[in-house]
Amino acid sequence: MLFNLRILLNNAALRNGHSFVVRNFRCGQPLQNKVQLKGRDLLTLKNFTGEEIKYMLWLSADLKYRIKQKGEYLPLLQGKSLSMIFEKRSTRTRLSTETGFALLGGHPCFLTTQDIHLGVNESLTDTARVLSSMTDAVLARVYKQSDLDILAKEASIPIVNGLSDLYHPIQILADYLTLQEHYGSLKGLTLSWIGDGNNILHSIMMSAAKFGMHIQAATPKGYEPDPSIIKLAEQYAKENSTKLSLTNDPLEAARGGNVLITDTWISMGQEEEKKKRLQAFQGYQVTMKTAKVAASDWTFLHCLPRKPEEVDDEVFYSPRSLVFPEAENRKWTIMAVMVSLLTDYSPQLQKPKF
Repeated sequence: MLFNLRILLNNAALRNGHSFVVRNFRCGQPLQNKVQLKGRDLLTLKNFTGEEIKYMLWLSADLKYRIKQKGEYLPLLQGKSLSMIFEKRSTRTRLSTETGFALLGGHPCFLTTQDIHLGVNESLTDTARVLSSMTDAVLARVYKQSDLDILAKEASIPIVNGLSDLYHPIQILADYLTLQEHYGSLKGLTLSWIGDGNNILHSIMMSAAKFGMHIQAATPKGYEPDPSIIKLAEQYAKENSTKLSLTNDPLEAARGGNVLITDTWISMGQEEEKKKRLQAFQGYQVTMKTAKVAASDWTFLHCLPRKPEEVDDEVFYSPRSLVFPEAENRKWTIMAVMVSLLTDYSPQLQKPKF
């Protein structure tokens, strides 16, 4: 009863601009969860337990419900600032982070290679220390995972991986939130990956088994996932009694799969390999022929941007395609990441089933 009264008082304060109550609400003690992520880095989902990832998804659902559905104003990041370092261009990562951080009352600062060139005009160590003195967190979209590791080592504020050559953890959070919304639960789903053994697949392999999900991945010969990641994924599968299947046959990977997933065949920085890659990926386009061997409740995911050779229009624009809810959920999940790493806020929404 006391908690409900506090919510009412704080909502009234927000409408009337009384900041002293807002600060109290923003920094309130956790009420429903035992997971504490404040101050952590998010470099890879390898570093997070299943419960910790579930908490970030729960927080995502909470923020989406309270802000989008109920129209509440939650300045949880008021007074906070975020450095956004982008070595690679982006639509969804930039928009979701900038608008999401601002929606929560914070101030995002966008930095391109014209503003800051990691390790070139200033060392990574110096950059990390300067940003730590001026902002509250860093989201970096970079070419090399090793640059993120150095930033995290030298910074005194949370570092978030906005994409690297090895991982793309914030994309996978959006994927899982989308699937949870659609299926009602993640446990037992089979994820069928058809495409390159890239950072998206790596992030799936570092997390899916923690939810009880199975992986069936098809990649062309020579484009398999990183061997060290395969080894760790096999360990996760064994620990969680899930299946991990790697093949070079797209239809084999799709057979019985609940979720058909693909991504670009040519990532930024691989443009010179375009002709070679297009030839290697022949037969990997996701079509209705692919879907025919999948489970009856199959859906389709693609992190975007999409090229027609990766998936045809019939699948991409079909009712089974979840690509646009998936894109929107990039915003709610990155908001949840920032709130969990920078505040003590705890979700008020009942915990979803995972």
